[in-house]
Amino acid sequence: MRDDTNALTDVSASASPVETRSERDSLGRLDVPFDAYYGVQTLRALHNFPISGLRPLEPFVVAQVWIKKAAALTHRDTGRLDARLADAIVAAADEVLAGALREHFVVDPYQAGAGTSHNMNVNEVLANRANELLGGRRGTYSPVHPNDHVNMAQSTNDTIPTNIRLASLAMLAPLTAACHGLRDALAAKGEEFDDIVKAGRTHLQDAMPIRLGQEFRAYAGSIDRGIRRVHDAADYLRDLGIGGSAVGTGVTVEPEYPARVVAHLRAITALDLRVGGDRIQLMQSMGDVAAFSAALRVLAIDLSQIASDLRLMVMGPRTGIDEIVLPAVQPGSSIMPGKVNPSIPEMVNQVCFQVMGNDTTVSIAAEHGQLELNVMMPVIAHNVLFSLEILTNAIAVLTDKCVVGILAHREMCAYWVERSAALATALAPRIGYAAAAELSKRSVQEGILIRELVRRDAVIPAEEVDAVLDLRRMTEIGIPGEASSQPGGDSGHFPAVSSSAAVAPYIPACASRPGRNTGSSARCTCPADTARGP
Repeated sequence: MRDDTNALTDVSASASPVETRSERDSLGRLDVPFDAYYGVQTLRALHNFPISGLRPLEPFVVAQVWIKKAAALTHRDTGRLDARLADAIVAAADEVLAGALREHFVVDPYQAGAGTSHNMNVNEVLANRANELLGGRRGTYSPVHPNDHVNMAQSTNDTIPTNIRLASLAMLAPLTAACHGLRDALAAKGEEFDDIVKAGRTHLQDAMPIRLGQEFRAYAGSIDRGIRRVHDAADYLRDLGIGGSAVGTGVTVEPEYPARVVAHLRAITALDLRVGGDRIQLMQSMGDVAAFSAALRVLAIDLSQIASDLRLMVMGPRTGIDEIVLPAVQPGSSIMPGKVNPSIPEMVNQVCFQVMGNDTTVSIAAEHGQLELNVMMPVIAHNVLFSLEILTNAIAVLTDKCVVGILAHREMCAYWVERSAALATALAPRIGYAAAAELSKRSVQEGILIRELVRRDAVIPAEEVDAVLDLRRMTEIGIPGEASSQPGGDSGHFPAVSSSAAVAPYIPACASRPGRNTGSSARCTCPADTARGP
């Protein structure tokens, strides 16, 4: 939940007089805006921390309200809290969970350590609304008090770590759905493009052929492994230290409280949660959250590489490799007419960079706990939840607005693979590495295809050339030119692309270059192909 104006919040600096009510805390009195559901401690945070102009992210608010609701239900069960007050707190919490009063959660993410200001913001809003439901007025804190009743048997120190775990787990399902959607879309493209042989590239230089479908299936595998890593890390978040109170020892907490409150949280959130075995450890360490953030970073690393690969393969359309076509989503230039950029993958790269930076912040903050508490939890919470939010959204957009609409430029894939200097590798088992290397060098120097050079110079018997230089067979395990013994291989399911007749022959002019998705030879006058060689 953000302040859309991105302006620093300073209630006291309003341009016109604001009706107020007077509230007191242990530091004295302040005038709180009359209509505010928050109270004096929240107002102090607004005055003290006008840092980013951001509001707390919505999951950070929701998770804290879940905890307050579960606590009220638990204390009603045990009889520690009068049922009338507990029911009012629960009713107020349900209103917030339904979307009401969200504008009253206002504390900047960069706030006092541990998240005390955020905890009190939630306590005050729920107390004021509960009192209204009971016929009272905002700011009176009677009969429901934010500390005595909403915060009963709780501390910022056990609720905020629990919040981070709950919020992260709640955001995991949308991220998983987005990742599975992208994985499946990439896998579908893998099947669609499985018959397309293209030039492989390592070090951004010519390498052995690969199928476009193999590349996309590998991308799908990376996303699948990435989200499984995230789930593995998330399992540790299911252990809740709620009930640890101030330092993890559970002072002021009833013995049955931890198990009861976790049971209520399971019912409220539908999440798989566990009672933490060592509440002191769960309060001291942010290691579980740091590991979860690190798994998000690894997912972002693979995702960013995929986005970068899409940008490379679409490069062109006349001066790049131009092997795929991405859906056009917006004009690409304010000055160059007709330009279309890979806008969606560019956005994904930026999101991934942000996630990597967020994880760096989380790592440093997680290390910076001292003794019984890590007071850097607010910035940890903000960065982990922000990473979850932007990753989920970026992955969904990449799938819907880019991947599902990708087309293969088959002619260009065939054009480049036949011109790869790395095809000489297929001859190495026959003629040796040194001779193959010399052949590759001569191909580039003379501007002639490997296949034509082999035929011209009778490097191997003419009847063996197409078998050894079978491009499709080079994309499967085996020795070029020899019968495949790979069990269950799919090399027989597709026609081999094995002869120069399958691609445009090399002509030292750009006229040979295929037109974009038309099958034609679109002529231009640039000397790029002549300079490039085969």
